[in-house]
Amino acid sequence: MAKTEHYVREDVRGFLDMLEQLGGKGVDEVGAVEGRLQMRAMESVAEADSRALAVHRDLACPGPAGDIPLRLYDTKETREPGPCVVFLHGGGFVIGDIEVYDSLCSEIAHQLDLPVVSVEYRLAPEHPFPAAPDDCEGAARWIASSPSELGREVTGLVISGDSAGGNLTIVTTNQLVNEPAAVPVLVQAPIYPVASDITEHSSFALFNEGFLLTGAAMAWFTQQYGGDARDPRHTPMVGDCSNTPPTVICTAGLDPLRDSGREYAAHLIQQGTEVSYFEFPGVIHGFVTLRKAIPSGQADLEAFLGAIKVKLARLTR
Repeated sequence: MAKTEHYVREDVRGFLDMLEQLGGKGVDEVGAVEGRLQMRAMESVAEADSRALAVHRDLACPGPAGDIPLRLYDTKETREPGPCVVFLHGGGFVIGDIEVYDSLCSEIAHQLDLPVVSVEYRLAPEHPFPAAPDDCEGAARWIASSPSELGREVTGLVISGDSAGGNLTIVTTNQLVNEPAAVPVLVQAPIYPVASDITEHSSFALFNEGFLLTGAAMAWFTQQYGGDARDPRHTPMVGDCSNTPPTVICTAGLDPLRDSGREYAAHLIQQGTEVSYFEFPGVIHGFVTLRKAIPSGQADLEAFLGAIKVKLARLTR
């Protein structure tokens, strides 16, 4: 599929051309360990620098299989009681970690002026489904309880994450709607999430080659993760999404996952959930962690975070 058949931003085209010239093997060819190193290397050259913040601290919370590493970001050393962002990183449930998402989490903390806690959930294939949703739910409930380690009184959660982390955002939110935590989920904000069977969508056929995230990689991630696609903690749209809190969702126009996000947003709208939906044209999957290589993505990220800010202002005034 030639990239010229679709609108592609100039900075995106330059980045894709560079990747094509570099060659290299996909994660489905090199495996999990090398794939994790590749993702870190990509972040080091393609992502914007982290923001300098007053608080940038590692901590941990108890989880179902031992301690879960976390990282706390905040623009303020101390703050009044208020919401806290729980961030669940992407990477196909196999690659990705706190370090890869350090810059993005610092940006979220800066833009929203809220504490952000990034969750280092267990990864497949060493820890297949349901390890990831178990850890994410456990961490979210711990954060909601305002533990002394946070040094903050949490009045509500904003749950966000990208790609596989977008899936975990929806799954974790649904779990905390069904069995409430100490404080409510105020807003959920998935970024190009996997919400339904992606292979049935036209965006998968259109963009599964030549736009960074490939069909082969997605199939490999799915195989590594395991689980049953009929389980709502695996594929959240097969479950009950009623009573979903206000939602901000974004997709990328050149993303094989695009139509899964579209479908989920429409599903929520049809059941009466308050939804702000952004589809950013001409940009690829992963753009929120490629902002040095794709500087136009910064404005998209700011629009997305701005909508979260608006929803929180309406809920908390």
